[in-house]
Amino acid sequence: MKPIVAIVGRPNVGKSMLFNKLIGRRLSIVEDTPGVTRDRIYGQTDWNGRTFTLIDTGGIEPRSDDQILTFMRQQAQIAIENATVIVFLTDIRTGVTASDHEVAGMLQRSGKPIVLAVNKMDSTGAPDPDFYEFYNLGLGDPIAVSAVHGHGTGDLLDACVRYFPQEDAPEPDDDAVKVALIGKPNVGKSSLVNRLLGEERVIVSDVAGTTRDAIDSRITNAHGSFVFIDTAGMRRKSKVEENIERYSVLRATMAIDRADVCLILLDAREGVTEQDTKVAGMAHEAGKACVIVVNKWDLLDKDDKTMDRVTSDIRRDLSFMTYAPILFISALTGQRVDKLYELITAVSNQASMRITTGMLNSVLADAQTRVQPPTDKGRRLKIYYMTQVGIRPPHFVVFCNDARLFHFSYRRYLENCIRSTFSLTGTPMILSIRQKGDKEE
Repeated sequence: MKPIVAIVGRPNVGKSMLFNKLIGRRLSIVEDTPGVTRDRIYGQTDWNGRTFTLIDTGGIEPRSDDQILTFMRQQAQIAIENATVIVFLTDIRTGVTASDHEVAGMLQRSGKPIVLAVNKMDSTGAPDPDFYEFYNLGLGDPIAVSAVHGHGTGDLLDACVRYFPQEDAPEPDDDAVKVALIGKPNVGKSSLVNRLLGEERVIVSDVAGTTRDAIDSRITNAHGSFVFIDTAGMRRKSKVEENIERYSVLRATMAIDRADVCLILLDAREGVTEQDTKVAGMAHEAGKACVIVVNKWDLLDKDDKTMDRVTSDIRRDLSFMTYAPILFISALTGQRVDKLYELITAVSNQASMRITTGMLNSVLADAQTRVQPPTDKGRRLKIYYMTQVGIRPPHFVVFCNDARLFHFSYRRYLENCIRSTFSLTGTPMILSIRQKGDKEE
């Protein structure tokens, strides 16, 4: 799993600007008002060959009773608990404040490695005399940085990388299929894990997961070994002032990152909500094999057309993942829960399937015979060959004479041909187009 670096500190010390400088693109809103970054915002970046996740947290105001600032403090606390390294950002212009001392104490109690950075050191040369005041926080040598100009960010990242675990540390449970249960609160994720544990009774180990509310449960049965990651802590919709309907995506992101397969749990009575779409989108964009699990099926009044109608609604609302099989279950009664293992195994195998270049080009030749490649202004698309370059998800590269002639509809047609021929029904896939002369990645 990638190391996690969390940037924490008081409001308005420049956390979002530093985050954007390190990520290289503007993901965080930079505004000169405390409380703009209310939720954690995260992104992937790398330094000296090490890829890691960077988290920008809302400012910590230790003594505030304000609802939004309290919520921000809770979000920062979650980021701190999950971080490999914490960057504590302070501000040379305000100097060391009482709040800085309180935040420093809170961070020290976490037991995590802390890198102290002093921001807004925008001029080069001898440091501002006030810089040495930050030694009083008792966090070791401070690092002078300028989020605006980028000064000192290399030293800051060097200090962070020193605390990263060794890259060659073996992943536990390599033989097991890692399954993340994701979805909004109260959809039955924990109930489903309990049902799986209760029925199987073959638990090798219950290991505390990487987050406060997640438990990794390993199960071995006739279908193989599975590690179920229960992301029980995703925040409910908030009734905080300004109706901030945000939820803690970090836990789900971490679980998705570790997983081979994602079970996207829906509530049969509610159908697909906006929050469900966001959660499913995270799994899809991460390229994970997915199964859509409709829970609480026993609580729905049904007739002989209900299942078809609900399936049609899900396909419409989650139109970006038509490849994912749908299973209707009840975690409470155990209805159809046993079929999950077959589906998990099937979609996991599909995501890691390797197809020979020869077989792919047979499919390609057949597809072109049935539907001619498109033409534009007298120029016809010529497709030379196709090869697979990656798995999880399967990644194919098609070489042609002119990528501009490769119409979206023909790309979709080829994707469908590959899916139907090789039964890639449970995994996203990537089809990259290269034209003659392009370097193969």
